Amino acid sequence: MTIGIEQIVNQLRNILAYEQVSTNETVRELHGRDESHHATSLPDIVVFPHSTADVSAILQIAHAARVAVVPFGVGSSLEGNAIPIEQGISIDFSKMNTILDIRPEDLLVKVQPGVTRSQLNKELKKHGLQFTVDPGADATLGGMAATNASGTTAVRYGVMRDQVRDLEVVLADGTVIHTGSLAAKSSSGYHLNGLFVGSEGTLGCFTELTLKVYGIPEFVTAGRAVFPTVGEAVSAVAALLQAGIMVGRVELVDEASMVQANIYNETSYEEKPTLFLEFHGNETGMQEDIEFATAIFEDFNCSSIAFETDNAARNKLWEARHSLAYAYIHAYPGKKLMSTDVCVPISVLAETILYARKQLDAVGLAGGLVGHVGDGNFHALLMLDPANAEEQAKADRFNEHIVQYALLRGGSCTGEHGVGIGKMKYQATEHGASLLVMKSIKAALDPHNIMNPGKIFTM
Repeated sequence: MTIGIEQIVNQLRNILAYEQVSTNETVRELHGRDESHHATSLPDIVVFPHSTADVSAILQIAHAARVAVVPFGVGSSLEGNAIPIEQGISIDFSKMNTILDIRPEDLLVKVQPGVTRSQLNKELKKHGLQFTVDPGADATLGGMAATNASGTTAVRYGVMRDQVRDLEVVLADGTVIHTGSLAAKSSSGYHLNGLFVGSEGTLGCFTELTLKVYGIPEFVTAGRAVFPTVGEAVSAVAALLQAGIMVGRVELVDEASMVQANIYNETSYEEKPTLFLEFHGNETGMQEDIEFATAIFEDFNCSSIAFETDNAARNKLWEARHSLAYAYIHAYPGKKLMSTDVCVPISVLAETILYARKQLDAVGLAGGLVGHVGDGNFHALLMLDPANAEEQAKADRFNEHIVQYALLRGGSCTGEHGVGIGKMKYQATEHGASLLVMKSIKAALDPHNIMNPGKIFTM
């Protein structure tokens, strides 16, 4: 550890309790990686703030010392978003995990960034409410806002950016700002909520979030629809959406992934391309939607469809979908999971997924395709040995192919994982001259480039 870092540790301990500042190697290792395949890089210092004032003081010290700062939730990100590649300070928000205010009449909640999705929903359930963004992992809400997370319910309720009414943000120099208000809409000023959500900690640290919540539906029905091919399954989803049916969730699981799901969950689902579905609403309206959806699916050669209204059966169904990453990891011990995503217009989703399957078969790596096909976002799950240069090269080549294919069709290199480290090289292609605008904003808010440097783009 350099003298400079030792001085920073001393400065931090002058403003925080001793146990809030750690240089322990084990603690640093926990904050030097996430769920991605990207290489570990340990921070020099890990701090555990308790308040906005703590965060502001930490950033003032970092700003003066020109040392990197990386916000950290639970480390569930998938593109190296929270890995401190330039070391410095990792700010762990786990101690800032209080639900500050629930406003049922406004359908709003105010939370600190360390609150997790399941923690919030457990409390909201007492009020007949729910927070809808469901990325699969029990991520922190601060981290979900940082990457603009979405998940299985985005087709009905929208992504994280759609839920944020206001953010309290500590900027690089310690200044505290708010980006919105409690009002449902505003035509006043620039849309700062949209700017900061998805910024991956490169513009500031979130210390409070005001979020939209929703009433828990009166009735929920989940189901599985099995198709002969991936193309027919995706085409059926496009027809479903064009018909105006308000589906709560619609997820594609390809044939290879259904095999892994059965092994891991000890289920006996048909091992063919499958749509996992959920309908929300009142009983009469929902039944009409189910009947209409069934008729549409039959037009696309759906071989079987079954629905579950029992809560335990629904949970079992969705557990099979949510556990797919762990199913692949369990099936290939010693391998590392690489999960990547792209997003394309619905009109070209079927051809893009078929292209991705062809490319995955060509590189010869084990894996499958799953996705939130209701909004054009799908994931590739690949198993590889990161220490094996040939396998890593194959995975990178596959990723390159599907990203370029998506971009050429008006899509995005990432629908919800964020840019982090892995998708940086595609930013110029996707954004063109707009990337210069982004860099100008970054330079204005963080002139010394201390906020999560080396992510999204380089300065």
